[in-house]
Amino acid sequence: MSEPIDDDLYARTEALLEPGEIRLNGVIVDTDLTSDEEPTLHQATIDVGDVIAEAAGLDPTETFVYSGTDDEEFGVNQHQGLTLEEEAFVWECQQLIREGTYDVVFYYEATADQDEIVSGVEELGFDATSVYGG
Repeated sequence: MSEPIDDDLYARTEALLEPGEIRLNGVIVDTDLTSDEEPTLHQATIDVGDVIAEAAGLDPTETFVYSGTDDEEFGVNQHQGLTLEEEAFVWECQQLIREGTYDVVFYYEATADQDEIVSGVEELGFDATSVYGG
C-alpha cells in the first residue's frame, strides 16, 4: 500500500466515508490520464469497478455503470456501479482532475475485501491509496 498521494484529497475522501446508513471504505486511484484520454479513463473506471464488485463477492457481469450524464442529481464525472437485478449500490466514484491528470475516488461498502481491491487496482497499473471509513 502506498502513502497518500495528496493529503487534501485523502482528507476529502475520508470525509465522504463518514458514518451513514452503511459503513464505507474507499480507494484513491492515481492515474496519469489527461482530459484528452477520457475513453481510456472510462474503461479504467469500469475495470476498477469490476475489481470492487469481485472483492464484494459479486459477479462483475451482473453490474452496470450509472453515470452522471444519466441523472441531473449527479455530476458529469460521478458514476455508480449498481447490480443489474435490484439496482443495488456496489460502488460510487468521482473523477477529479488534479495537477493535469485524473485521480478517481471510489467508495463502497466496507464489507468488500480492501486488500483485494488495492491489489487489483495496482494490477491494472495504477497507484492505489486505501482509505478506511469511520
